[in-house]
Formats: sequence, structure tokens, C-alpha cells
Amino acid sequence: MKFKIAILVFTLVLSITLSACGGNEKAGEDAKTTIEFMHSSVEQERLAVINKLVEKFEKENPTIKIKQVPVQEDSYNTKIITLASAGKLPAVLEVGQDYAKVMDKEQLIDKEAVSNTLDKSGSQNFYDGALKLLTPEDGKGHTGVPISGWVQGIWFNKQMLASKGFEEPKTWEDVMSIAKAFTDSSNKKYGIGLPTVEGGFSEQAFSQFALSNNANVLDGKGQLDFNNQAMKEALTYYKKLARYTMPGSNDTTEVKDAFMNGTTPMAVYSTYILPSVYEEGDAGNIGFAIPEKKTKAVFGTVSAITISSGLDEDQKEAAQKFTTFLSKPENMTEWVLMSPGGAQPVSKAVTENAAYQANEVVKAFGDLSTEIAASFNDIQVFGLVGEKNYLKMGDISSSGTIPKLVNDITVGEKSVDIELENAEQKMKEVLKK
Repeated sequence: MKFKIAILVFTLVLSITLSACGGNEKAGEDAKTTIEFMHSSVEQERLAVINKLVEKFEKENPTIKIKQVPVQEDSYNTKIITLASAGKLPAVLEVGQDYAKVMDKEQLIDKEAVSNTLDKSGSQNFYDGALKLLTPEDGKGHTGVPISGWVQGIWFNKQMLASKGFEEPKTWEDVMSIAKAFTDSSNKKYGIGLPTVEGGFSEQAFSQFALSNNANVLDGKGQLDFNNQAMKEALTYYKKLARYTMPGSNDTTEVKDAFMNGTTPMAVYSTYILPSVYEEGDAGNIGFAIPEKKTKAVFGTVSAITISSGLDEDQKEAAQKFTTFLSKPENMTEWVLMSPGGAQPVSKAVTENAAYQANEVVKAFGDLSTEIAASFNDIQVFGLVGEKNYLKMGDISSSGTIPKLVNDITVGEKSVDIELENAEQKMKEVLKK
């Protein structure tokens, strides 16, 4: 899930003194401790899975009651603000990596409780990349326990590539050669489905190429370092590659449709393309590539379970028990399989779980399923430098500066040098606010 919010607004709303509320309804020594669990699974099929997990937990823990708070994804962040400002933040929440950083800044997360849960769950079982995305800027502890995620790379049609003598693209040069070979614009055939829209999809896609060339937005000290040679090389490459994609501003729909209908043999997309490939009965014909320049760079996001701060001891203990329960391999497997193929395991214990491996969608993709999950170890995102996960990157992304830059140099065919300089100036303005 994507959690985006203006940090300034969040800070103003939370300027009053807050105290988290877990919903303790104990009326006596023998009464149950009730805690709230807020998540975004509002669909009937997903709710059925979570209901089953909650029932299982309550049976194992008869003194604890879980009260669910399902909230639509598009209003999720606003709901958290409203509840937090009223001192009624649920004890346990599903959060995305970016929003977890914001909550941590406002001291709304009990990182000690989260760390205790990770220790009990076996932090060594989680993919390193997933844990890095949930590491706060100060590098201390984690902002949540990973439960699922998705990754993005270049998907390719094996048969189409083989028809022209190509194998899996492993480098920038491989991708460019394939894209050029398949492009026949007069017949509306193109070499790659590439995001060019002035939106977040373009930033995500471009980031993989930039980071594989060791070009980040910030340096190791958190200072802006955008207008440099490595970034210029990545932008120049992306602009050239865009000559072999569909005309116009390509967003998720255009990229996915082009790949699925055979207009392109390659596409940059998330794992959420896999359910459609499975439905088409073509699971054995798709490959997943992470083309390298100087290093590997996979874009990905993580959904986590976190524990709010300010709970009393009974609530805190109940929240830790429930979070630990959700972190068990068999329960994380149930969670991931709410959207098989799209959602990916963030723990090796899930990847190796018999129920996960027996799922029809997972089985259909064979070894590719394991390969994709393991790519969490190669996750890189803008603003994550070494062990530092800088919060200010959220301000830059929210400004839309990078997507505008990508759109300007591809669809707008503007100068890389000029637009790179303009983008850096815009970022400086954003960071001054």
C-alpha cells in the first residue's frame, strides 16, 4: 500500500498532546483486554481471511479481544491523523514503510515493543531489504514488523525474446538492444512498456536505473546530491530508452496493457502484474529481470504491522502478542495469499512454507516465485543511503519534482542538463520549507 502525506500538515495536526488509545475495556480482573487493529483490507474476501486469523488468535488468547478497524486505502492516512489527534489511535496498525517513518517522527510508534516482537518472530528470517525499509532515520530499531510487500523490475516475454535470439536482459545495454529490435512504431509495436507519466510510477521506475548506477537523491549525510554525473547518465539512458516505448504519458494502465496484449516484449511493473498473467494461463512464459549497471537495484514497498505508543501495560502486552501472532510463518502466509502473486513474502520462512508453495498461483510460476521474493535483498529506494533512511525524501517525492523531470525529458523531449538543474533547484526550495 502507498502511504503519502505532507509531513507539515501532520505535524500541525499533532501539535496537541497525544496519547494512543488501545481500546481497553476491562471492567474487572476477569474481563478481557480489548485492543483495536486498524488495517486496509476492506474487501469481503480479505476480511474473511483476517476474521479467521483474529478468531484463531482469540481462541489461543482467551483474555484478549481484537476489535478490527477496516479503513479504505484512499482515506487511511487521514483516518490515522483523526484518531491520533483525538487520542484514540488503535493499538496495532498496518502501515506502509513511508508513513511509518512519519509516525515515528511524531513518536506514535512504540519501537521497543516492535523490536521485542521482531526478536520473538526471528528477525533473521526477514529479508534484509524489507527490514532496511522499516529502519528509521536514526538507525535505531524498526518502525514495524514486515508482513508483506511487492517488488518491481522488468518483466519479459520469453517466447517473444527468443524469436529474435534474445535471452534474459542482464544489463542496461541488453535492455536497450531488445527494445530497439522490437520497435516498429508504424505497426504500433514497441520494445518496452516504460512509465513516462508525470506521476509516482515514473519516479519508481526511474529510481531503479538511477540507483543501479549508484545515483541517489541524497548523500550519506542526508544532503541533496542530485545534479551529478551518475544521475545525468541515468536520465540520458532513460530518455533514450523512452524512444522505444509507446508515445504519450504512459501510466500503469498503458504499460500493463501493452505487455499483456503483446504490444511490447518487456515492461517495467510491479509483481501485481502476475495475477493477470496467471489468469491468461501464460505463467511459464514470463521472466523477471533486474538489469545492472554498477549494481542491482530493485524498487519495492513493504507493508508492516506496528504498535502505537502510549498504551498501558495490559494493552501493550496484548498488542505484542497479537503482532507476534501475525508474524508467525503460517499466519504471514495467510496474509500474503490474500493476493497471491501480487503480494510477496518478506520472510524466508513464508517462502519456504508448505502452504505458500502449494498455492496454485505460486506453483504456476515455479522457481520464479522464489526468485522474486529473494529480490527483496536487492531493494534500493531514493533517500535510503547505507543504513540511513532519510525522512526528507518524503518531501521531495511529495513535490512531484522527479516525475515531472522524467516526463519533461521523455514526452516533452527537453534537455537533460537543463531539466536536471531545474529539478535540483526545485528540490532545494522544497527542503527549505
